[in-house]
Amino acid sequence: MELRTARLLLRPARSDDVDPLHAIMRQPRTMAYWSTPPHESPEQTADFVTAMMEIPDGQGEDFVVEWEGRVIGKAGLYRFPDIGYLFDPAVWGQGFAQEALRAVIGRAFTVHALPRIQADVDPRNAASIRLLGRLGFHETHRQSRTWLVGEEWCDSVYFALLREDFQTT
Repeated sequence: MELRTARLLLRPARSDDVDPLHAIMRQPRTMAYWSTPPHESPEQTADFVTAMMEIPDGQGEDFVVEWEGRVIGKAGLYRFPDIGYLFDPAVWGQGFAQEALRAVIGRAFTVHALPRIQADVDPRNAASIRLLGRLGFHETHRQSRTWLVGEEWCDSVYFALLREDFQTT
């Protein structure tokens, strides 16, 4: 299953995505608020890509995001109803994350009939929090020490978006 937006192609992961995703996921800026430290080896990214490819039908849907034929990130619901995304810092600020997430969310609500989508965000990730707000997500609660990333405990702020609150434009 592929999704197309005005500028993007969202498609299932393939084994040849390891190198371009590793180039993104090895960057400290990309992974600053992710649930793992930057990937140190292509094998670590290969495990990530394999996990994307092996999501059981009906349990989630994760996409590699391409712009002009180049892999720029990933966006999807690894496990329903939890949304996740990351993009190459080289393309930050150009609206790609919002464009990709609108397509993913629209599909989740219409095709998969999810009543709600949720997100777990590091409270230091102001850009992601603003993005979720623009998409209509609302904060539901916060929790301390939810992720041990490397040697550091990180907190979470949780967001939810109800189907009836999602605006397609």
